[in-house]
Amino acid sequence: MSAVTPREIVLAAQAGGYAVGAFNMHNPETTQALIQAAQLAEAPVFLQIGRAIVPHLGLAEAYRMVRHELDRSGLQAPIHLDHGTYDEVFEAIRLGFDSIMFDGSHMPFEENVAATKHVVTVAHSFGIPVEAELGSIPDASDSIDWESHYTKVDEADRFVAETGVDFLAISAGVMHGVPDLEPKPLAIELIERIRDVTNVPLVLHGASGVPADELRQATAAGVHKFNADTDLRHAFRRGLEQVFAQGDRQLEEAMAEGRRQMIEATMEKMREFGAAGRARRPAPEMAAV
Repeated sequence: MSAVTPREIVLAAQAGGYAVGAFNMHNPETTQALIQAAQLAEAPVFLQIGRAIVPHLGLAEAYRMVRHELDRSGLQAPIHLDHGTYDEVFEAIRLGFDSIMFDGSHMPFEENVAATKHVVTVAHSFGIPVEAELGSIPDASDSIDWESHYTKVDEADRFVAETGVDFLAISAGVMHGVPDLEPKPLAIELIERIRDVTNVPLVLHGASGVPADELRQATAAGVHKFNADTDLRHAFRRGLEQVFAQGDRQLEEAMAEGRRQMIEATMEKMREFGAAGRARRPAPEMAAV
């Protein structure tokens, strides 16, 4: 368990005017990369168990992998369930996850409210904060009907008031993956309007490929947690491919290079989010003499 709670991490980002990064891991090497990047950048981080790894390893095995790497590293960081289903949320609570995201965004609004409210009640009884999503995040494409995906301000207001969620993931121009064409600018005014009616820290999923200046604008508008995976996964893949391009090489050598490049890419994200250096502990006061 993190010594600083997930809620405290995000509220510190809100108070400090920056955003914390939340990144997915896929195997021990990518888990190590995220941990080492956080240590080198002295940045807070959420280690996310997401939709890719759960079908591959199972939720329990994925959690044990991350917990093992985290415990032996000495880093204190929350393990977060990303896009959890209704059943996975309760399994995650039993396993000991530090925070959870329940994704009921595919449900009709009233059903999403009811399901999320129950999840919040149970999770809060264990001291676990809940992130939920309203609106939908499209897959990367050059033909997106954005109005059908954007989070509605009036629904966000009611959703937060009725469910009691700690953080709200919204749709405001981000997408899953990195598009080949120039991405649509973020809807900053929409983010501001949602911030003003909900009064909770906002989350944007799909931060890969978003220009740094737009990330800063989104942070100023109320986003204090960014989820990113694609850019980091591509960095790991580049390391593998560069080693194997040299001929037949050991898999371990390729994964080590993938890990190195993913560390660099993760640290760059932390700098873009304004989180680098934010986990630095103040020096102890000198004793009076």
